[in-house]
Amino acid sequence: ALDRAELARARFIDAVLTGVRGVGTDLAEASLRDVEVVDARLGGVQLHGAVLERVVVRGGKIDYLNLRGARLKDVVFEGCVLAEPDFADAHLVRVEFRDCVLKRADFSGARMESVDLRAVAELDIARGVDRLAGAVISPSQLMELAPAFAAQIGVR
Repeated sequence: ALDRAELARARFIDAVLTGVRGVGTDLAEASLRDVEVVDARLGGVQLHGAVLERVVVRGGKIDYLNLRGARLKDVVFEGCVLAEPDFADAHLVRVEFRDCVLKRADFSGARMESVDLRAVAELDIARGVDRLAGAVISPSQLMELAPAFAAQIGVR
């Protein structure tokens, strides 16, 4: 288990991490390149300021994932549950969410380029709906988000 492990600025290159468990793991400013994370069960992981490139997160559940100010490029979240993920001020490029549950996600200040949310199983955005420019959503997601979009521009 990686409970409270201090791995700030760590580098993971060409790795597969299977069944990782941990609470409060510190990976601030870490670099993950060509990494696959499979069936992780994590809580309060600190990845703020991290760089994730060509990363796949498949299965598992991650609570309170802190990606604040992180840079994600060519990242896929597949079949996982992300409860209260924090993408505030993050830069997401070619990020895809497939069959994932996003609960109370924070996209405040995020920048997105080619972020695909169409295949999200459950999309719940707590903050930052105004930062979805650069994301692709489905027509049904558009209808679900319509009240939040309307509120952003002052329509009641």
